[in-house]
Amino acid sequence: MKRIRPWMLTSAVLVFTLLCSDRSWAQAPLEPAQMPARTTFYVIWRGTPAGDARKSNSLLALWDDADLAPLRAAALQNMQGDSERDRSKPQLSREEIEQTSSLLENSFVLGYLRKPESRAANAKANERPWNGMFFVYDRTGKELLLAKTVLRFRTQEKEPPQISTVTVAGAPALKIERKDSVTYWTERGKYAVGSSELGVFEEILARLDGKASGSSLAQVAAYQEAQPLLHGGLLEFFLRVPQLKDFASAAPANAPFKIEPVLDALKLQSIHSLFGHVTLEGAKARMQGAVLGAVGPGTLFDLWTNGQQTPASLAFVSPEVVSFSETQFNLSAFYDLLKHALRVALPQQQQGTAEMIEGFAATRIGMPLPDALALFGGEFASMQSNPTMDPQKAVYYIGIRDKQGALRLIRTVFGDQLGSERSEGDTTFLKVSLGGGQNSTGVAQWNFYHLAVTPGFVLASSRSETLREFLARRSASPADAQAALPPAFQAARAQLPGNLNGLAFMNFQKIDYQALKARWIEQAKNPATTPAKRRAAAMTESPSGKVPDWLTNINPEVFSRHLHYLAGASWKDSKGVHFDEWVE
Repeated sequence: MKRIRPWMLTSAVLVFTLLCSDRSWAQAPLEPAQMPARTTFYVIWRGTPAGDARKSNSLLALWDDADLAPLRAAALQNMQGDSERDRSKPQLSREEIEQTSSLLENSFVLGYLRKPESRAANAKANERPWNGMFFVYDRTGKELLLAKTVLRFRTQEKEPPQISTVTVAGAPALKIERKDSVTYWTERGKYAVGSSELGVFEEILARLDGKASGSSLAQVAAYQEAQPLLHGGLLEFFLRVPQLKDFASAAPANAPFKIEPVLDALKLQSIHSLFGHVTLEGAKARMQGAVLGAVGPGTLFDLWTNGQQTPASLAFVSPEVVSFSETQFNLSAFYDLLKHALRVALPQQQQGTAEMIEGFAATRIGMPLPDALALFGGEFASMQSNPTMDPQKAVYYIGIRDKQGALRLIRTVFGDQLGSERSEGDTTFLKVSLGGGQNSTGVAQWNFYHLAVTPGFVLASSRSETLREFLARRSASPADAQAALPPAFQAARAQLPGNLNGLAFMNFQKIDYQALKARWIEQAKNPATTPAKRRAAAMTESPSGKVPDWLTNINPEVFSRHLHYLAGASWKDSKGVHFDEWVE
């Protein structure tokens, strides 16, 4: 699929920044009942609300706050597409960016239509790759601003496109040609419409005019299965997962293996859809969705476990914890699916390669791969108690079933990278070098990571004292762990299913935003030298040693003013995997 062009800026900015809002739901330019049956995916944005509904929502109040203006402007500038714009031309001013962001007040639809089967069957060797993207925007009250915005982005491109006028469906339209793509654009009544395929362009215009024939997406079984869980919403998205094979078929002919057989081996057809929607419940913004399909043995749904009521890692949640994220996977199922896919992907004459790789890995770790995976319980978690969200003070949790087996595996895998090992009670502490190993002439190790291995889990952190603090705060019982959860999350948890395979929350009020800003500025001034520091510095988007203007100018109190907590959970049932996330 080609990159989304600048005229699709508003949708990209929306997904990147707002993600939620609410109102008495406005009519979208195209509802699912109007979309063609061959729609692969769509995103509907029904426009931001006004009045009390907007002011009472935490995220929208944050977005509208004047103190967020530096970050808002930086986000919109970054979405312009650096590879396509001419940096020698004047960039958008803050006022122009604020005006552009107001385009999000109106509704739009972004979608994709798969190639018609008749055209796919008669495809020519030199035919331009199919790009079924379409975009429909309700320009009511934004006619002049939209025209100015589209023109501005066109003039800032490195190679201005060739523009000509064509007649489509009896009305004039623009044909915008670039060296690697073509876009059609027109204004039909109150709507602005764009697409990269003439056939898609014509079909969407016909749908808007109410003149289209044929079945709609609302008549497709996958959509009908998902529709009861969608319940409308301000932001709504839907993807027919099996049709992702269309993109696999477009892979280069010289690819090392065919992707379609791999997807068949993974039983992609068993996953019918991925969908979700965003609504508001007063100050809370909520996103709900699911991956639905035929849940059964040997399918990708095996990757998710049936979950637990009280995950073991929850014992480390204390009142001091700022953020916590936990998930559970079936590692044996992952291995079985991956091995089966590799066997299908490789040509007959290379079938021995998979066994050779597996044998090499078993020799390296000192045991067969299935035995190594069986040592782990499949539960993974990350925890942070540092108010400045310092990644070096985060703790990571891995559930295990066999301590001695896990220690043997760690010693074999890391070998001369192990710096020290000592036991205290039932806990074994190890120090692992990520930067070097011991050798016969001495010790050449740096960038240490610390592990604490117990009979039920492994904790990992950059700092030994952080591990000890978490071990000391571990709750003695599940009831104590539940009581340490934020009250708002406890209330929400009571409404969720008993067993969950994913759990997360963040207490925004415990973050020291002023100190966080100072730490990011320091990282921007001093380019990172270690992997951990590089990951942290990436948050500032400034690897060159220059502090971004938005970071210098933003008032960090804007976040604590509007944000209180974020929480979420996921679970599996007979229909698929569901998720529910909310922020206030």
